Amino acid sequence: MAAVPVVLVARFGPAAGFGGLFGEETRDRSGPALLKSIQDTHRYEAAVGNFQVVVDLEKDAAFLPDAIRGTRTLYVDAGTVSGYVDLGGPGERNVSVNGDRTTASIRLPHAVLGTAALDPNRWYAVSKQRGLLDRIGDLFSDNRAGEQAVQKLAAQHIGEAARDSGLAERAEKNTTAMLEGLLRSLGFREVTLAYG
Repeated sequence: MAAVPVVLVARFGPAAGFGGLFGEETRDRSGPALLKSIQDTHRYEAAVGNFQVVVDLEKDAAFLPDAIRGTRTLYVDAGTVSGYVDLGGPGERNVSVNGDRTTASIRLPHAVLGTAALDPNRWYAVSKQRGLLDRIGDLFSDNRAGEQAVQKLAAQHIGEAARDSGLAERAEKNTTAMLEGLLRSLGFREVTLAYG
C-alpha cells in the first residue's frame, strides 16, 4: 500500500508539478478547408489603408444600476480597407486611340472602397465591465454575440474613416500612374485618363 502514494508523488509530485495531472491539451480537429467558388475580377487594387479604432460599447438596463445589470467593453481593433478601380468596365466607347497609336484617352469608373477587413491578430480587449447578472449569464454562454457586436461596430467605424481618408482619390491617382506608365511603355506618347 505504501508503494502507491510513492508512485503518485514521483509521477505528479512537486518536481513534476501539477500541470501534468490537470493540464490542458489543445488539438485541432478541423476538417480541410473547401473551396466554394472562384470569382474572376477585373479590378486594380491601387491603395490600401491601415486603420485602428477604439470601440467603447456600453449596454445598460432600464431601472437597474450598472453593478447589477449592464456591460461596458473597451476594445481595440485594427483592419484594412482597399481602394480599387474596375478595369473591366471600359468598352470601346470609353477608350479612344488615334490612328498612329501615339495618343490614348480612357474613361474609367470612379474608385470604390472595399469592405473593412478586420485583422484577428491585432485586436484585443482593454477592459470588460459586467454587472452581476451579466457575470452569472457568462457562466452559461460564451458571449459570442457580444464579441460580434463589437467587431461589427469596429468594421463600421473603420469603413467610415476610410471614406473620409482620401483613400479613393489615392486609388485613382495610383491607377492613373500605373496605366500611364504601361501605355507609355507600349509607345503611346500622350495618355489621358478621366474618371466618372
